[in-house]
Amino acid sequence: MNMNTTHPRLAVGPLILAAMIVLACLSRLLPHPPNFSPIAAVGLFGGAFFASRNLALLVPVLAVVISDVALGYINGGLYGDYVGSTGQLIVLGATVLCTVIGFALRNRKSSVAVATAAVASTAMFFLTTNFGAFLTDPQYPKTVAGLGMAYVAGIPFVKWSLMSTLMYSAFLFGGFQLLRSGTPALRAQTV
Repeated sequence: MNMNTTHPRLAVGPLILAAMIVLACLSRLLPHPPNFSPIAAVGLFGGAFFASRNLALLVPVLAVVISDVALGYINGGLYGDYVGSTGQLIVLGATVLCTVIGFALRNRKSSVAVATAAVASTAMFFLTTNFGAFLTDPQYPKTVAGLGMAYVAGIPFVKWSLMSTLMYSAFLFGGFQLLRSGTPALRAQTV
């Protein structure tokens, strides 16, 4: 029996990325202003750093689902009803779109590029989720005016979405850069 057989190990990079994403999503359990959320930022971050596009798409979505389930369990009521709803599916779809925007950051992760992607993700998230509200919420007439009502109703929350996406992006991208500078095993693109 050969005792020199090597066993495959889990790569450290993807585990660190996944842990950072899950922790950021679990911060939704802390008190925060409405729509102050890491969701767009975790999509950007996953898209920018996971070498595997499948992991880049899967990990942020799973992290959002985990935090949604935790919020539903802790708060019950409307939160509990949200899990598995069309609204949740729309948010998860918007998370995937944020990840796709993050793919554009793979070869350029400057502060300006990340901030620009954060603003674009916030705008896309706003447009997607409020369009979803228009389609699914009976309070909005299914007319152009109803669509306008859905977008106007979301305007007060955009500032919190933008602030949180910029803050969480700075935390995730900057934090991972600090980890990489101290850990040579973490490559720019992680499998």
